[in-house]
Amino acid sequence: MTDPLVPPEETPPAEGSIAEAHEERPDGGPWEHPGLWVWLIVAGAVVVAAFFIFRLISL
Repeated sequence: MTDPLVPPEETPPAEGSIAEAHEERPDGGPWEHPGLWVWLIVAGAVVVAAFFIFRLISL
């Protein structure tokens, strides 16, 4: 007996699978843009460094 043909867009049923299909997470979100987080960390480090540099100059 041959397996029935499945259209290319569909996934064939798995034998013995009881799991239901889960929804895909939508694209986007804060963790998919690491450049933003790197920029915020660098900006914070520059602010802290500037604080100590200005304290050193004011002595």
